[in-house]
Amino acid sequence: MKLQSSQYGKGRVRVVKIIREGAIHTVKELDVKAMMRGDFETSYTHADNSKVVPTDTIKNTINILAKDHLGHDAERFALYVAKHFVAKYPQIHEATVEVKERVWQRMGDQPHSFTAPGAPVPFCHAHVGAGGETLESGVSDWLVLKSTESGFEGYPKCEFTTLPETKDRIFATSCTATWKWSAHPARFGEANAAILAAMVKPFCENYSASVQGTMFEMGSAALSACPEISEIHLAMPNKHCLLVNLSPFGLENKNEVFTATDEPHGQIEATITR
Repeated sequence: MKLQSSQYGKGRVRVVKIIREGAIHTVKELDVKAMMRGDFETSYTHADNSKVVPTDTIKNTINILAKDHLGHDAERFALYVAKHFVAKYPQIHEATVEVKERVWQRMGDQPHSFTAPGAPVPFCHAHVGAGGETLESGVSDWLVLKSTESGFEGYPKCEFTTLPETKDRIFATSCTATWKWSAHPARFGEANAAILAAMVKPFCENYSASVQGTMFEMGSAALSACPEISEIHLAMPNKHCLLVNLSPFGLENKNEVFTATDEPHGQIEATITR
């Protein structure tokens, strides 16, 4: 038997980098796949690991290089990573780095609050029956992120608690919001836009001590902005951005490089009424 071809590497390395230029932040979120080809035949045919760079090392390398070399252009970073592996290890003859990027767009002129293109997705639900009629509108997949002005402290702790308290963290969520109409506005589109704009304001401008606190502020703002709705339900699962520990490599990570994960996630929900 003959080994015809082979490659290996690491996929779904989810890197979040906050680029700070004074008070203005830029968020880069990448999904990186790095694949290696080279002198690895004996690792398949003779179970010889002497030339196999661990895929965990590949992941660590991507995170470490992101600290100093991930800027505004994902293309430059992908090329730098590929060149690094070929130059670093003589057994690697070819390296292919694929990057998918989630683009976070600034909310208006906000320096550190963002949303993603295609979000949110509007929906409505009408029900008519013997008990009368109900009409609801809302949005799903509303991706919002603030790169600072968020924390989580003062919670109960027990022997199973490992989460450290923090005054500064990334707050990211995929929000689903549903509001119930008690009267019909003159134009639903304009009313829905006003509700969303009202919810953006506390998210962007207020310090978030918790998702729960921000959720109540957003729901209250929606009710204040539109007298025709009687209640609003919000579901805001955390899209965690976990600080990468670079200390084993002699590097300090000052809230710059994170790994993105949404499984498992905190699921926070609430209904706010008048």
